[in-house]
Amino acid sequence: MAPKLPPARFVRSVLKSFMAESGLEPRLFGPHLRVTGATEGKVDFELDITKDHTNRLKIIHGGTIASMVDLGGSLAVASKGLYATGVSTDLNVTYLSSGGKVGEKISGTAVCDKMGKTLAYTTVTFRNQKGELCARGSHTKYVANAWNSQNGTELFTPPEGAAIAEDDVE
Repeated sequence: MAPKLPPARFVRSVLKSFMAESGLEPRLFGPHLRVTGATEGKVDFELDITKDHTNRLKIIHGGTIASMVDLGGSLAVASKGLYATGVSTDLNVTYLSSGGKVGEKISGTAVCDKMGKTLAYTTVTFRNQKGELCARGSHTKYVANAWNSQNGTELFTPPEGAAIAEDDVE
């Protein structure tokens, strides 16, 4: 049986699974996105902005930010101890100012505001390199099947055979 992990290492392990198993995240974010910290219910992450993340104005594309709301919401669910993070039912993004250009970083904080037996509600805020709030989003996830996939396993315990992140950031 896999060991119970601290929240940050558990979330980094879930991100590792996204990067290994998903089609979108490894292609869009690759090694440029990383979790910088996580506690129960909250995840901090950042993205090094490359040309692949930008629009024709040479600033971060709204679709890149929307994808980070999606991934951030999933990681916020993981920060509550679920390895399977459910499926999206609703996603919203509000853009407030430029998130940055190539060579800069955008930072995100994802919070799981409420998690029930069926739905989880998350919010994600983004700050540009100047520290200005540049976007905010919300992401609702259907988590009933994620709870079922726990099979009575203790929260923060990856499934057998899952890749576990080596380092821990608290």
